[in-house]
Amino acid sequence: MSAVPEVVIHQTPDLLAATTAARLVTKLVDIQSTGRVPVVALTGGGVGISTLAHLNDSPARDAIDWSRVEILWGDERFVPSDDPDRNAGQAVEALLTHVKVDPARVHVMAPSDGDFGPDVDAAAAAYADIVDGFDEIDLVMLGMGPEGHVASVFPESPAVYDTGSVVAVRNCPKPPPTRISLTLPAIRRATEVWIITAGAGKAGAVALALGGAGEVALPVAGATGRARTLFLLDRESASALPPEISRAPVS
Repeated sequence: MSAVPEVVIHQTPDLLAATTAARLVTKLVDIQSTGRVPVVALTGGGVGISTLAHLNDSPARDAIDWSRVEILWGDERFVPSDDPDRNAGQAVEALLTHVKVDPARVHVMAPSDGDFGPDVDAAAAAYADIVDGFDEIDLVMLGMGPEGHVASVFPESPAVYDTGSVVAVRNCPKPPPTRISLTLPAIRRATEVWIITAGAGKAGAVALALGGAGEVALPVAGATGRARTLFLLDRESASALPPEISRAPVS
């Protein structure tokens, strides 16, 4: 059974990113303290990459044994490896090049000039093999679009119905049109799912997701963790929430 979503609201996008970075440190350190290697899926987007940059700037960054973290991505643009739109490239620049990760534990979705060339289906299938190889995913971090998409699962798209782990996505309504994405069932395998989003343009979708919308029309509504689902918001993205939805105090 999926967890009932919790809501935490911050005053600004920058404070949201900084606090999420601190939350991520605590999560990874806690898992490592049990002797396990945490498995986390990162997200791109403005707040997602800002979170990684804040983490890089934090002295607490080095409390994590980065060589013992398995790193996945929620989705990726199927473009050449040097394309600046690649989530992995942005994450490497913001954080991963600055910490001592084990390259064998950094699982990047294939680019369009990678091992599978332009065959996005083969690239997605290879990533599914990686994802399916983990018994447990501890955390999936996700941004959200103003229409309610998460990863690269868009409303009413074929991907929203996919029952595998990873799906090749074509004809995305926002560029670039071809992508690779975790599916909603794969996201729901995670112990925790964090929806990290900011801006007034997201407020309607946030309110619908927390108000019981269906995942076909609003994929974010289907992005839930087994033990915990957190909506980490700024004040503007939370502005349409009705008063009956419980929330943590604004920080």
